[in-house]
Amino acid sequence: MKPNHWMKSALESMLFVYGEPLNPKEACQVFSVTEKEVAKVLEDLKKEYQQEQRGLRLLKVNDSYQMVTAQENEEYIRRLCTPIKKRRLSQSALEVLAIIAYRQPVTRGEIEEVRGIKCERVLEGLMGKDFIKEVGRAETIGRPILYGTTEKFLQHFGIETIQDLPPIEDIEAVIEEEKNQRQGVIVNQISLDEMTKK
Repeated sequence: MKPNHWMKSALESMLFVYGEPLNPKEACQVFSVTEKEVAKVLEDLKKEYQQEQRGLRLLKVNDSYQMVTAQENEEYIRRLCTPIKKRRLSQSALEVLAIIAYRQPVTRGEIEEVRGIKCERVLEGLMGKDFIKEVGRAETIGRPILYGTTEKFLQHFGIETIQDLPPIEDIEAVIEEEKNQRQGVIVNQISLDEMTKK
């Protein structure tokens, strides 16, 4: 191993984990060497990163050093870290979700009775998104599945418990907004008052 190579390797790991600017005066206490020796190794590491055009660089801040990303890679980092825009729920999905949220546990038949149209595909979609789940079977003929909302539903809409659901009027506004954004789509509008009736 080349002289000081072990220290260069150790400093690289330390800078990566530490996150904050690291002063040679602090680092030298770890190695039991002089501050000057550590400063030289850090400078060598800084030049090495620059010359090899690495994705990481060492930035000197006053007398300290900090590991940063290469400025030319900013665009790629931004693309990676920018959240992909969430696909909006369709009006049909919002309606079914609202019925389940306010009337749960509820069967598919009860949902379809409120909406006036079948909702099997919508239920499958909401199950796939993990917004709803099977919570049991109704004590009626055929023992149909009962549906309820999930923790992901609460997280998505920013509420802690189902008791924190907003007033039904607010849900109506959300559905109306979604409807306005879906231009050219004709849907069967239901009365939101029906959603909360047991």
